[in-house]
Amino acid sequence: MKKKYIIIIVVALVVIFSVFLGLLFKQTLQGLPAGGGSIGVVEVEDVIASSKTTVKELKGFADDPLIRAILLRIDSPGGGVAASQEIYGAVKKAREKKKVVFSMGAVAASGGYYIALPADRIVANPSTITGSIGVILEYPVFEELFKKIGIRYEVIKSREHKDIGSPFRTITKEERGLLEGVIKDIYEQFVDVTVENRGLNRDSVFRIADGRILTGRQAWELGLVDTLGTFEDAVDICGDLAGIDKPNLVYPPRHFSFIDLLTKPVEKLLMPRIQYLWK
Repeated sequence: MKKKYIIIIVVALVVIFSVFLGLLFKQTLQGLPAGGGSIGVVEVEDVIASSKTTVKELKGFADDPLIRAILLRIDSPGGGVAASQEIYGAVKKAREKKKVVFSMGAVAASGGYYIALPADRIVANPSTITGSIGVILEYPVFEELFKKIGIRYEVIKSREHKDIGSPFRTITKEERGLLEGVIKDIYEQFVDVTVENRGLNRDSVFRIADGRILTGRQAWELGLVDTLGTFEDAVDICGDLAGIDKPNLVYPPRHFSFIDLLTKPVEKLLMPRIQYLWK
């Protein structure tokens, strides 16, 4: 019986080791130039809550001599303002070294559009949901609920606005004005980078920068994207810009964090969030 268990363990270890070698071999092949050069693919999916991974991947591909161009695939309704701006900055820096092309999937709205602005080319599907140029701040207020169940929330603060945006009390008229000023400033930054990167008239951008969503075809007609096409079309465009006949696509390894899984829903529920986000 003991010998039987040992054999099972050995077989299991061999299988695990074989899978590991296969993945390692696959990654190695991806890193080698094939048919003239490689394109690094960075995927931005879901709500943009953090910029850390995307910025790291962009920098890695920009500094890698085997990578001749970078292709970003976006499937995101947007997200945090600071995170979107940091990715935007990383794209600008990467473009100083490599050609950068964006491919829009089903959704590339608000912050998902913002991060695409510095690219050499923006490619959207005709039915991609994009646009939604605007800013939103939202948070829940539990004041009435706490009154009903008999819970009081005490605050000791240094000045009157230190707990602005607290979910435990109703906002004052003065505080609303202060927050609207913040939103307006961030909104104007969004408009500014759109005008700068797309070469559009400011008035024409203001006319559509009211939070409305657009299809990829509508965005193309308005000059917000460069061309209509699929991911494969974006790969061809990226290859042409970099002078690669047969591009080899290189994907960075993915990491999963159980801590993020446990903490992000709580953060999303409770914390005030200023976002470039299509709702």
